[in-house]
Amino acid sequence: MEGTVLVVDDEKGQREILKTILESEGFDVGVATGAQEALSAIQKNNFDLVFSDLKMPGVDGHELLKQINREKPSISIVIVTAHGSIDSAVEAIRDGAFDYLTKPLDREKLLITAKKAVEKSRLMSENIRLRQQLEKKFRPEGIIGTDSKMREIFRMIKKVSGSSATVLIYGESGTGKELIARALHYSSPRSGKSFLAINCAAIPETLLETELFGYEKGAFTGAYARNTGLFEAAQDGTIFLDEIGDMSLALQSKLLRVIQEREIRRLGGSLSVKVNVRIIAATNKDLDVEIRKGSFREDLFYRLNVIAFKIPPLRDRKSDIPELVAFFIKRYAEPLEKNIKGVSDEAMNILINYYWPGNVRQLEAAIERAVLLSDGEVIGADALPMEVMTRPITLGNTDFQLPDEGISFEEFEKEMLVKAMTKSNGSLGKAAALLGMSYRTLQYRLNKFGIDKQSYSAPRTPQARQRGPQEQG
Repeated sequence: MEGTVLVVDDEKGQREILKTILESEGFDVGVATGAQEALSAIQKNNFDLVFSDLKMPGVDGHELLKQINREKPSISIVIVTAHGSIDSAVEAIRDGAFDYLTKPLDREKLLITAKKAVEKSRLMSENIRLRQQLEKKFRPEGIIGTDSKMREIFRMIKKVSGSSATVLIYGESGTGKELIARALHYSSPRSGKSFLAINCAAIPETLLETELFGYEKGAFTGAYARNTGLFEAAQDGTIFLDEIGDMSLALQSKLLRVIQEREIRRLGGSLSVKVNVRIIAATNKDLDVEIRKGSFREDLFYRLNVIAFKIPPLRDRKSDIPELVAFFIKRYAEPLEKNIKGVSDEAMNILINYYWPGNVRQLEAAIERAVLLSDGEVIGADALPMEVMTRPITLGNTDFQLPDEGISFEEFEKEMLVKAMTKSNGSLGKAAALLGMSYRTLQYRLNKFGIDKQSYSAPRTPQARQRGPQEQG
């Protein structure tokens, strides 16, 4: 079937001619004698295309066009008119009609127009469907998490969704910072516009500048034509700058100008271009530390940190693991037509007790692997990756239980150091007390395993930064 078409005309003869021609080419055709009958049919059926006479008693074809565009914007509309009403037909095209045809109708032109209009309608319907799927996936309810920390993030997303203020998202690698950024975009008035993401750590400085700001013809060797950057491409939408802490100072200065002046200048250009873009940035670094090191501009930090989100690592929201596991099983089992209903109690216990240094991204990879390797309805522990199989060591008052398969003492020592640093938010004194060792011994062991103590410090608020060392304690 070529498509579904509704023919609207008060003249029976004209309706029958159109219906006969279209049906002969495989179109499924319905008819209506006027605008009200057409609107009723459109509410009950899924039409790709409407052929409407321009001059009809009561509501004419132009007014019908406006009503259809309001209620079913994916439907293509072709106006049929006499030669004396061409000006009105042209006006209808300005108001959203796909095309117009003049009487007497040319069969070949009619069929070509119908096929093109149906193709446009279906592309628009598919775009609407995909956009709705994206909005559903990335709105707060579409992100998995019932832990109290995640519920607070969802509450914040809803609270600031109507704002265009810049946002800074903190979180370890794999925690889902881009998911939160997309949720912010698709919950905002900008949801109908572009969301463009770029990883600042993955692209060399010179290329990153051209990616963000574009360039003029002749700006450098090989620049044969003007090229617009992401800021222009994301006009009225959102740009997501991932790993902003890795951006060079030179580019930070240019980004600051974009935020302050709401304009960009292409590489090699002399004219400024106004942009209206919401900026969401993310980092796994402590920008307070980077500021003290001189590798991040403090003025840019304040511009970005208008609204801040701290995404918890998976080890701090383990109650969400069963729901995440079920979600990833469904995602990877359905395309393979595997009837996997869940994981065994043993496997779930292992998953919940593992430390997950790679966070949700690592969990997803583990479940994808397990789905591929499993043949039954339940995923067993033997399908899990080796790195998650290390059983937790149960500490007692004076002793601990050693698992039958033994342990790697160095891995155990490193894991205890990481846990202590995480629990103490990077405070060496607190971590040393938790492990029952001296401050100097802890420093030695951190250096031994190459553990960066700064990466475990919680990002400080601007208010904390303004207090002196004595006040901060």
